[in-house]
Amino acid sequence: MKETSDIEQRLDRVESRFAMHDLVSDYCHGFDKRDWERFRAIWWPDAIWDIGPPFGSFEGTDGIAHVTKDVLWGAWLASSHFTTNLVVAFEGDDRATGLCDVDCIGTTSDGQAQTVSATYFDAFERRDGVWKIAHRKVKMHHFNPLPGVTLSPPA
Repeated sequence: MKETSDIEQRLDRVESRFAMHDLVSDYCHGFDKRDWERFRAIWWPDAIWDIGPPFGSFEGTDGIAHVTKDVLWGAWLASSHFTTNLVVAFEGDDRATGLCDVDCIGTTSDGQAQTVSATYFDAFERRDGVWKIAHRKVKMHHFNPLPGVTLSPPA
């Protein structure tokens, strides 16, 4: 019986890792494609998104909706986030932490090309069999304009 239990736990961890990878990817797809339902679906209703300077910390679905729709989407004409190096550490069957890096390039609402580099520190929780983000802390490494650069689609 112990062997079956061990195999079931190992399979659960593999499936859970894939679920957390999907959350990290859906963050990028949802934000960049301005797909609010996809973006909203990654967060628990009581989640905290601590973006840090210059934006601040936002709590719950309403706070995350406000900063996303009213602040960030208005500040960016377009963005492309690329997350990498996701490391997941389990703190129990229903809690895990994640650490990954992100690079983002985009155009601000005033037409300025911009580059951002940061690290995401995540707390994932599984509730009723579903994994979502309970807390995401963002540590910015740089947030800089790209003078003289225009980001435009190919002709």
